[in-house]
Amino acid sequence: MTSEVMGDVGLLLAALVLILAMAELFTNALEHMGDRMGLSEGVTGSVFAAVGTAMPETIVPLYAILAGGAAAEVNEAIGIGAILGAPFMLATVALGLLALATYKSRGWRGDFHPEPTGLRRDLIFFFLAFVPAVGASLLEPGNPLRWAVAFALPVLYVVYLVQTFAASAQLVEMGHETEAEHPLMASKLGLGDGNLVTGLQLLVALGGLLAGAHLFVDGVSGLSGVIGMSPLILSLLIIPIATELPEKVNSVLWVRRGKDTLAFGNISGAMVFQGSLLPAIGIALTGWQATTDVLVAAGLTLAAAAWLFINQRVLTPVVLLFPLLCYVGFIGYVIADH
Repeated sequence: MTSEVMGDVGLLLAALVLILAMAELFTNALEHMGDRMGLSEGVTGSVFAAVGTAMPETIVPLYAILAGGAAAEVNEAIGIGAILGAPFMLATVALGLLALATYKSRGWRGDFHPEPTGLRRDLIFFFLAFVPAVGASLLEPGNPLRWAVAFALPVLYVVYLVQTFAASAQLVEMGHETEAEHPLMASKLGLGDGNLVTGLQLLVALGGLLAGAHLFVDGVSGLSGVIGMSPLILSLLIIPIATELPEKVNSVLWVRRGKDTLAFGNISGAMVFQGSLLPAIGIALTGWQATTDVLVAAGLTLAAAAWLFINQRVLTPVVLLFPLLCYVGFIGYVIADH
């Protein structure tokens, strides 16, 4: 193993340690914030956690698209791949991780119990956003329907937010309120546990997650350069894993504690965010022409999301293995085709 590879591996390990620590800090602060505000677990997981931890994977494609320069074409390919690759990772690997994290404690056929109306709403809005976003990539750049889709996607996300917040009060009455099980970690430093301290802990944790994700991206990019990988495949497979997966440690922590609504909402809410706002930016700022590889990944994303929707009332670890198999299948496709 060369010193360069050892350095990249060391960077990855350091990033993972930082991410795990910050994920604990983040989930703890978020639970306290949701508890204080009287919010449902659906809002806390699907909106605050999902958007808050989506910052790294939002920044990466935006940076790639806006960087321009001599490598503008390559950067655009990376941006498009990362935008469509993020929902792919969420719908496949992130869900599969919930199965792997709980099969020992719950058994392969043990039930998950996320609040059903919130999960169903998230998935419906994801389909309403992601299908037109992918469809727009099949249209010519000058087609006015592309701009119609780019305009409609942010509007759709606003409608989603309105409906999610509107449902919060009723869900709290039904017993799905956010509850903080442990004291605020910052209070152990003698800072108290007021709103200001809770917000400060949340910001510190989010900053730490961003820093950890940045280190993780650097380490993965370095390794991918050593093994040799095309920019498009990098954007579909490596960048979403490097930027999305670390923050989804929050979902693993929540599901292991039995907080299924928060765990699933963190994933499904991020799918809505990543499947609407980022594609709108991609359509507006790039040629948004999907290649066969991107379309295959998008098709598997929809297949995994459809599987989750069909089985949402009988969710078990074994059911969540199918989405993971979709990701494995795509890797097999890439190896065979390239």
